[in-house]
Amino acid sequence: MPKILIPTPLRPFADNQARLEVEGGTVAEAMRALIERYPRLEGHLYDGEGRLRSFVNVYVGEDDIRYRERTDTSVEPDTEISIVPSVAGGTVSTVGGTATADPVELSNEEIRRYSRHLIMPEVTLEGQLRLKGASVLLIGAGGLGSPLALYVAAAGVGRIGLVDFDVVDESNLQRQVLHGQKSIGRPKLESARERLEDVNPHVVIETHETRLTSENAIELVAAYDIVADGTDNFPTRYLVNDACVLTGRPNVYASIFRFEGQASVFAAPDGPCYRCLYPEPPPPGLVPSCAEGGVLGILPGLLGTIQATEVIKLILGVGDPLIGRLLLVDALGMSFRTLRLERDPACPACGDRPTITELIDYEEFCGIGPSDEVVAAPEGVEEIAAGDVAAALDRGEDVTVLDVREPHEWQICHIEGAELLPLSELPARVHELDSSRTYYVHCKTGVRSARAIEFLQEAGFTRLKNVRGGIKAWAEEVDPSMPTY
Repeated sequence: MPKILIPTPLRPFADNQARLEVEGGTVAEAMRALIERYPRLEGHLYDGEGRLRSFVNVYVGEDDIRYRERTDTSVEPDTEISIVPSVAGGTVSTVGGTATADPVELSNEEIRRYSRHLIMPEVTLEGQLRLKGASVLLIGAGGLGSPLALYVAAAGVGRIGLVDFDVVDESNLQRQVLHGQKSIGRPKLESARERLEDVNPHVVIETHETRLTSENAIELVAAYDIVADGTDNFPTRYLVNDACVLTGRPNVYASIFRFEGQASVFAAPDGPCYRCLYPEPPPPGLVPSCAEGGVLGILPGLLGTIQATEVIKLILGVGDPLIGRLLLVDALGMSFRTLRLERDPACPACGDRPTITELIDYEEFCGIGPSDEVVAAPEGVEEIAAGDVAAALDRGEDVTVLDVREPHEWQICHIEGAELLPLSELPARVHELDSSRTYYVHCKTGVRSARAIEFLQEAGFTRLKNVRGGIKAWAEEVDPSMPTY
């Protein structure tokens, strides 16, 4: 029977299975068998008219079947069908010193520093001069940006721009290796500049302490040869892509979630862009962030290093960059797979007749507000503040606080007297709940609990409220002694 590979974000809706055998002679039949076995997957994969959602790709082997609507493709018993949802070769003519008017040369100190490069036939003195004459804009100085910036600086890329507006938090240190204990509370750009100048004093570090927006993106992107996207949200992903397409700058992309990552090079000449892969973002809250779902601290090291490798290859004009290819990394199984990508002729950004000729409102495009830290509850889901929950419990009201996080999260912290019923187990255990009771439902930040409430409402429950901001809000507003994660 054909096998369907389930990505990490969708596994909670498929009994946490990573690989499933299903009946079916075509892709459509196999996907339908999957939905029949796990009905909760349907809303994540198909829209109301039965079409694959625009932020979901389906591959047979290495071939993307979505754009050509080849769901009638026949499959053999050993065929592997991959579901790839969104979770954010050759030389490039603007790279390698051509964007700067001043000739470059290496000092004796730089020759000693880069000697291992200079003796490689793929680099040589000429290649190192191209690196010194090139410029790269790194969007984000966090998990992906840390290894990316370190290796790009160490390699000798002459001018490195960093865009970030955040400060270093203790929770960053598990993966953001640019920063250390002494940097907690400092702006990330200050910490990053200090570290990178220590790594290589021969490169120029330019910091842009600002949020990347539709107002400043074109100017920032156009000032550099290559852009590397290390962001963690969909509005910025689409903003970076469109700015790169409009300015003709390649976009070296990576994204991470738990043990899995993706990498590619978008917006290169004749290559696809990010919108070719994911024309539209998923609805807010459907795809959990790293803050909600977690990420292995080493994973951004793997993907950020891959990004740095692609940047260096583009500058040198060597090897086979990830143009027209999507690299999938599974750190848990330590496997790497490459899928082919095609430029979509109908793409609104890079297609034959592009309709995106200027930057748009990307928060609106992604369905969220520009300053939303916590995704607002969907329409029809009533919310309650953490402080009001605490007051109701103090008054002895007959309510149940329902925690839909996972058991390993419960071990870190939980509200005294709450009941644990993980969202992933809710469909199988909904009979354990009493529809006549009042439930205040919470998770970490309010995203999963809102989804739990929607499921319970469909099951006939009416006395439900979503705890706004989840247990994070409880720690901030009710019990500051509670550990946070």
